[in-house]
Amino acid sequence: MTMTPVLIKLYDTTLRDGAQAEGVSFSLNDKLSVAYRLDEFGVDFVEGGYPASNEKDRAFFERVVEKTPKSAIICAFGMTRRKGLSPAKDPGLAQLVSSGVPILTIVGKSSAFQAKDVLCVSLDENLAMIDETIRFAVSSGKRVFYDAEHFFDGWKFNPEYALETLRVAARAGAEVVVLCDTNGGSTPEEISSGTRAALEATREVDAGRTVEIGVHAHNDCGLAVANSLAAVDAGATLVQGTINGIGERCGNADLLVVAANLTFKKNGRYEVLKPGSLERATALSRFMYELTNVNPNPSQPYFGVSAFAHKGGMHVSGINRDSASYEHVSPAAVGNERRVLVSELSGKANIVAFLKKYNLQDDQTLDEKTISRILDKVTQKENQGYQFEAADASFKLLVRKVKGEFLPSFKRLNFQTSVVVTDVNDALTTKATVATVKLRVGRRDEIRHEVAEGDGPVDALNNALRKALEEIYPELRDMKLVDYKVRVLNSDAGTAATTRVIIESKDGEERWSTVGVSENVVEASWIALCDSIEYKLSKSISSKEKGTP
Repeated sequence: MTMTPVLIKLYDTTLRDGAQAEGVSFSLNDKLSVAYRLDEFGVDFVEGGYPASNEKDRAFFERVVEKTPKSAIICAFGMTRRKGLSPAKDPGLAQLVSSGVPILTIVGKSSAFQAKDVLCVSLDENLAMIDETIRFAVSSGKRVFYDAEHFFDGWKFNPEYALETLRVAARAGAEVVVLCDTNGGSTPEEISSGTRAALEATREVDAGRTVEIGVHAHNDCGLAVANSLAAVDAGATLVQGTINGIGERCGNADLLVVAANLTFKKNGRYEVLKPGSLERATALSRFMYELTNVNPNPSQPYFGVSAFAHKGGMHVSGINRDSASYEHVSPAAVGNERRVLVSELSGKANIVAFLKKYNLQDDQTLDEKTISRILDKVTQKENQGYQFEAADASFKLLVRKVKGEFLPSFKRLNFQTSVVVTDVNDALTTKATVATVKLRVGRRDEIRHEVAEGDGPVDALNNALRKALEEIYPELRDMKLVDYKVRVLNSDAGTAATTRVIIESKDGEERWSTVGVSENVVEASWIALCDSIEYKLSKSISSKEKGTP
């Protein structure tokens, strides 16, 4: 008999708990943009913030009602009433109730230690604070989720009191009781046991009303995702987390990874999101990295750029026969893509796969001998410090050179840079950065000798190159440099260390990266710059040969 999948709801707290991550700060427009993006993706609940804490969160709740989300329910976060105050006289609760959203998520202490030693109230008073706050919210027409803060730590040391806080919340009218591993120190076994105990305790409260159990896991032991899955397997039906797992300290459970695991790894036991949502998950993950200005984690499960990257020759040979040999799910299922890397560890299978991906395969020129020559050249260059994994355009140029198809658009004769810096009272001021380039250009072998200034030697070199070339190759005018990275390869060599420069460029059609290596960082930059321009010009030549306007 086929069992009906259990519906698991996703509750996103990126805009509140995620905003507590070091270095993360959302503007009001950021918060609105994220909320609507999460709604489009299909999460069930979006926690917008804590209206009693700051003006920006209050403004968010005023603005978000102007455009009703399609399916997600916006929730406001708040705390139990202050000790010694009635809920009606607590200004924080007044702002929470007036936030205009249907669901209030109220956090309370579910640990005896936290209540007595941190909140400094008696255990009875703590229970009263939970009870009276939830009843006040419900009587104000709000649905209530209770966040049982420090539940798992409290349950380990005083289980009866921790469970009683849940019973009180349920009796008062909470729809969902969310069990929080606030310190992130619990293991999956402890999460499973605590969740089952919570289910049993709340089941006794009201036979006529079902109280759902949720989980909120932090990642201080690297177990937030595993703990969330353990809670679901034990009976929880709501998972709180953040996109990419951002949050205070080591972060929260990565809600996207949780959703992918529940979908792909539980044999159809659970229903999560709408069909097709996970195919947009990689785009959502990268959108969030960009908006928060957080460096993407390349090894992020499912969604990182390296999640389906293959470097070893044996691995690539295997996936060419059957992708399941080295991929646990299809990259397309989560909106990601397979990447085949070329390096000194590559085999011929890597080269063939890479050539196919970039449409560089040609029956007349791509024979076993040519493939071997390409692999030998890659190995030789990587021994010098080059790396083509993040420099696709340089690799394409290398292939064309090995195949004898590359005709340079210009010949580099020499370049020179100078930086004039003055030192006045220990204050350094750059007066000018100048670059001079000398090139032999085009089929006419015209010598171009140009000088240009710039913000630093690399910018000055780029400006001088453009000045020398754009008159003859006007298509360079729509090309821009968008990123510049430098890595020291052998730092123990001090100032004589080899440096690798990767430059990212773009035009109206695509983005591409090139690499240069030298003991001189300016020379390495020069190599990468020239490769970038040659790649752009080779694209133009190829388009003209194909008759593309």
